[in-house]
Amino acid sequence: MPVPSAPGAPGPTAAPAVPTTSVTGWGRTAPTSARLLRPVSYEEAAAAVRECGPRGVVPRGLGRAYGDAAQNAGGAVLDMTGLDRVHEIDAVNGLVVCDAGVSLHRLMQVLLPLGWFVPVTPGTRYVTVGGAIGADIHGKNHHVSGSFSRHVRAIELLTGDGETRLVTPEDEPELFWATAGGMGLTGVILAATVQLLPVQTSLMSVDTERAADLDDLMARLTTTDHRYRYSVAWIDLLARGAATGRAVLTRGDHAPLDALPERDRGAAARRDPLAFRPLRLPAAPRFVPEGLLGRTAVGLFNEVWFRKAPRERRGRLQKLTSFFHPLDGVPEWNRIYGRGGFVQYQFAVGHGQEETLRRIVGRLGEHRCPSFLAVLKRFGDGDPGWLSFPVPGWTLALDIPAGLPGLGELLDGLDEQVAAAGGRVYLAKDSRLRPDLLARMYPRLDDFRELRARYDPRGALTSDLARRLAL
Repeated sequence: MPVPSAPGAPGPTAAPAVPTTSVTGWGRTAPTSARLLRPVSYEEAAAAVRECGPRGVVPRGLGRAYGDAAQNAGGAVLDMTGLDRVHEIDAVNGLVVCDAGVSLHRLMQVLLPLGWFVPVTPGTRYVTVGGAIGADIHGKNHHVSGSFSRHVRAIELLTGDGETRLVTPEDEPELFWATAGGMGLTGVILAATVQLLPVQTSLMSVDTERAADLDDLMARLTTTDHRYRYSVAWIDLLARGAATGRAVLTRGDHAPLDALPERDRGAAARRDPLAFRPLRLPAAPRFVPEGLLGRTAVGLFNEVWFRKAPRERRGRLQKLTSFFHPLDGVPEWNRIYGRGGFVQYQFAVGHGQEETLRRIVGRLGEHRCPSFLAVLKRFGDGDPGWLSFPVPGWTLALDIPAGLPGLGELLDGLDEQVAAAGGRVYLAKDSRLRPDLLARMYPRLDDFRELRARYDPRGALTSDLARRLAL
């Protein structure tokens, strides 16, 4: 049912007195203070939007956006994790209806024993369904399955005008595809219906191989990626010369039941083939020395990681969580970058722009960019979301200590190259893109702004990202 807006109100009503708290993204850079609200019902969420005050409100999930997308300086931040109910599971047709605050981790716990898996997962399972739609997340299977929102059948959306709408790709395609990748700025997602992927086991059958350089890696991906549902390459960005872009390529699919060996460890897996038992290690220390992940340490790590990888290995059985989410086993791993935090930079360029990718990888190597989390993937067809990130082609993501000398100038230069190549930067990870480049990267930006004004005439939904980029 529609939730009425405040009668005659020219803007958001005065905000209630709630203490402010410091809020930051996963990269732990540029924290800002906001009132943190945690609704436990749809009615409380609607009231928070109505009463958000002049600085507005932004929905937030588990805080895994790396930059300032879920921050709102001086306003309100709506912590949606209190809305975490799984309402309905159709175990025959593979559909789940759940609140926006349900995490992918929780869905895996509930759905894997029934033989179903989430259709798309990023490098962490600690994201909410609402966040997955708002950022239109992608995973290692984009070349096969596209982004998360392609698998969403309906969303219950609380828009800034105070109404709650059931939005589907068929009935309200503009609002649906503006919300997919819209970073929470078209409305607060309350619930969603998601189509799932059938699986027989909780194990992965994985092929691993080494690529000598970037051209070797791209050739392997181009010629053989169609054989795999999931594909990702770790790149050594400190390698230079003939080894520039050397990589470890990991690809695979969900293991069928008949792939499990009948003896030793396989026998235990056969007894409970859909068991979900993630490994959990001790948390990262609260205080980490500054500069721990400098060029020397990361260079040593990269050398060991590349050398220990097999030149070629086929069909290894691996736990699902180890394949998709290796860092989730270390709680609060983002603290290893120290108090200064880190920047995650991810861009995409289209097919035919391989020379741009070569130049950028070469530039990162020349700058001695100490990133031990650098991954390259191939994207499939672009997604319908107006601000969805993927374009058919290539995407590179890397973590960089925020205090690296010359980092701002380096990334500004890379932004220019990406924009000139018709590519884009991922908004869910951005914390420093210049607004003048945004329209060159996202051609439906003006349409998005017009739709926001139409459904949110009070300007209730906003964020630090929205203000910085004039979204």
